[in-house]
Amino acid sequence: MHELVVTGNNPDTAAEVAARVNGVCYAADPHDHRDFPFRTMVRAMTDDASLLAPAAECGTYLAFSRIIRERPHTAEPGSPSPGVTAIFAMVHRPDLSHVEGDSHWRDTHAPLALAHHPGMWDYTQLSVVATLSGQPLDGFALVSFSSLKDMRERFFGDDNDREVIRADVAKFADGQRSPRRVITTETIYGQRPPVPAVTWPHD
Repeated sequence: MHELVVTGNNPDTAAEVAARVNGVCYAADPHDHRDFPFRTMVRAMTDDASLLAPAAECGTYLAFSRIIRERPHTAEPGSPSPGVTAIFAMVHRPDLSHVEGDSHWRDTHAPLALAHHPGMWDYTQLSVVATLSGQPLDGFALVSFSSLKDMRERFFGDDNDREVIRADVAKFADGQRSPRRVITTETIYGQRPPVPAVTWPHD
């Protein structure tokens, strides 16, 4: 499923935009003043990209969503989802093409992530089909845990988990050019994956 993904820095604007288009909003802790590549993300399906422009200070991307694991708990539309979501923006290794890097991420890394992140209860890969504005990226990994404590303590089960994941990431991602992760809270205004805010009748 293709969707528009925009990144920015204003949580109020991101929430307003996501609510208007039945999208999904991710926002970093406003009290965390570290330097992040972006502080908000909005995912939406719409035929009017201008609706997302106010929340797109950092970048706009056309992406294909792959749901690898879906958490067992939901939330009321417009209310924060349970847990926390770490967003990892990815740039492929310079010796690989986008297709090569993306294929490894999808076919090899995803099963490894399921096996070696014991606390991960939700995982979506947003594979970037086109960078419309902002830093060129190949994808966003949305990795969710039931709590910040769980993310810190159960991201890996042991040193072997850590080494397996780090070694595999190095096979497809450029660690120097990939932005640092952003820890966020998710709010779903329609459903996830997002669907259009308006549907049209058919005969």
